[in-house]
Amino acid sequence: MSKSAIVIGAGIVGLATARALSVRGYQVTVIERSSQAVGASIRNFGMQWPIGQPEGKLYQRALNAQRIWKEVLTGANCWFHKAGSLHMAYQQDELEVMEQFVAGSSSERPVRILSPQETLTKSPAVNPKGLLGSLFSEDEMIVDPREAIAGIPGYLAEVFGVNFIWDTAATEITYPQVLAGNKSWTADEIYVCSGADFETLYPEQFRNAPLVKCKLQMLRLEAQPDNWKIGPSLCGGLSLIHYEGFKVAASLPALKERYKTEYPEYLKWGIHVMASQNGLGEITVGDSHEYALTFDPFDREFINTLILNYLGTFAQFKSPKVFQTWHGIYAKMTNGATEIVLKPEDGVTIINGLGGAGMTLSFGLCEEVVAGTYAP
Repeated sequence: MSKSAIVIGAGIVGLATARALSVRGYQVTVIERSSQAVGASIRNFGMQWPIGQPEGKLYQRALNAQRIWKEVLTGANCWFHKAGSLHMAYQQDELEVMEQFVAGSSSERPVRILSPQETLTKSPAVNPKGLLGSLFSEDEMIVDPREAIAGIPGYLAEVFGVNFIWDTAATEITYPQVLAGNKSWTADEIYVCSGADFETLYPEQFRNAPLVKCKLQMLRLEAQPDNWKIGPSLCGGLSLIHYEGFKVAASLPALKERYKTEYPEYLKWGIHVMASQNGLGEITVGDSHEYALTFDPFDREFINTLILNYLGTFAQFKSPKVFQTWHGIYAKMTNGATEIVLKPEDGVTIINGLGGAGMTLSFGLCEEVVAGTYAP
């Protein structure tokens, strides 16, 4: 007789957990408080981003996650594109960080430095003015998070018989029981994948954990005319100081010091700027990072303006028209860890705190947790 499992939350972590359980023969039920996942899992670039992860365990986790993404998206008939990424350099210190990153990377990473002309050949959207070169990586993949997070439940239900219970907020867990008001379910194993809503279940566990919430603002440009494509995802120099993967570069601290002088408002609001294009031809742009437990519910227009102004330093599009703006909120560790995995009682596992790397790492992380191979 197969084991049963309940997963609470149908965002990317919940879906990744449900998939990892299902392929091991579990009868899985997913309980989601909304009619569909509408949190951070759909409010992002859709970037699966190995280049941001340091060598070793996290880089390998990202590559394993990408393998699973391809399997799941193909099964769900969802669009994805392994476009790679371009980080542009317009100052010598930016180029030096990129060169040091390539020199410090293992042979497993498909990264190289491109000349200005090679960069412009990779993407017609790159701003050529003052361009010194770029860092190109083949690893990065784009999905449309709205389509993927909406489509994967159907795939899991059809292929593995996963039962999704929507519009139902789990309010209490007393193993082996999950309660939602006067409704209840039981299972052999329970997984809590509640994202930024970490106050409802096991509040004491979360209160004592090194967790904070992060609010990010993003924008989307309209579908580009004439089916125009930007090629790889595009990044400016500010992204070099955002991702752990680039810390291998010895001159990174000096670059950050320059940015503190030249871009103080960008660093104050945690802004680094990237652009990715989805299958509809729309271009997603962002983002900023504010940290707190409670946020002003209104977006700050000046942050969007800062993002667009910096975007113009390294990218130019056929149509720059913004047609959507929004913000997302995710849970992030404050102690430098990349996730939190807790067992508040026998039979119950909490997976949370992936920060901005949920799309990059979730499938790999949840595979490890369910397989019993996870090590912090």
